Amino acid sequence: MPRHAPAAPRATAVTHTRLDRLRPLALTLALALGTLATMPASAQNQTPAMATPGGTLLSVSAQAEVRRVPDIATLSTGVVTQAADANAAMRANAEQMDRVVAAIRKAGIAERDIQTSGVNLYPQYRHAENQPPTITGYQANNTVNITVRDIDKLGPIMDALVASGANQVNGPSFDIDDKDGALDEARKAAIAKARARAEMYAGTLGMRVRRIVSISEGGSLGPPVPMPMMAMARMEKAQADTSISPGENTVSANLDVVFELGQ
Repeated sequence: MPRHAPAAPRATAVTHTRLDRLRPLALTLALALGTLATMPASAQNQTPAMATPGGTLLSVSAQAEVRRVPDIATLSTGVVTQAADANAAMRANAEQMDRVVAAIRKAGIAERDIQTSGVNLYPQYRHAENQPPTITGYQANNTVNITVRDIDKLGPIMDALVASGANQVNGPSFDIDDKDGALDEARKAAIAKARARAEMYAGTLGMRVRRIVSISEGGSLGPPVPMPMMAMARMEKAQADTSISPGENTVSANLDVVFELGQ
């Protein structure tokens, strides 16, 4: 019996070694099980809404439009000058542009509605056959974007710009200042249209509309789409103002609405 006593420590050592090896594995399994335990909660947040017992889901898409007469306009204006050398072209452009900006301010345009969009200087080239191009002069241009918040003054302002030295005028582009208000009105109309359509389906099926399950926006909720009613033309008489017709802009809202129908 005494010669069998040393065997016990070896068995104990083997047992501790196995336990040490199993601890990391047990920790890994615990973490994995903990992760899996949280997955149903996350998945539940992404699960689409379900109908209550005896209910039927109905998805309706509705669009509504609101038309508004534009109350603001944006346009770009500037000066293009040419000279034999770069400095002369830039100096001439600056002097002429100062008069244009002064005319803009005199017209009542606020500083926040005046923004320089670009100042550029380009060499002018002469091309000849079998010869490298040569610089014959320079062209400088300076352009500003302005916002006019009184449409009635737009024509006289454009005339004043040209009279002050502007030889570039582009625009106008019309927009609605209170665009959010117009969009909200379109959204309300789209909701009413969607509900009326849901009531029609429910009545046809002998059911009623229980509730709205979800609402999502889509489609063109961006800049208003101008109606093809805009025109700008010079009157025959030189002293007449430039004629401006802003027409109408259309703001639209597209909604996807899910209703629950039931008895």
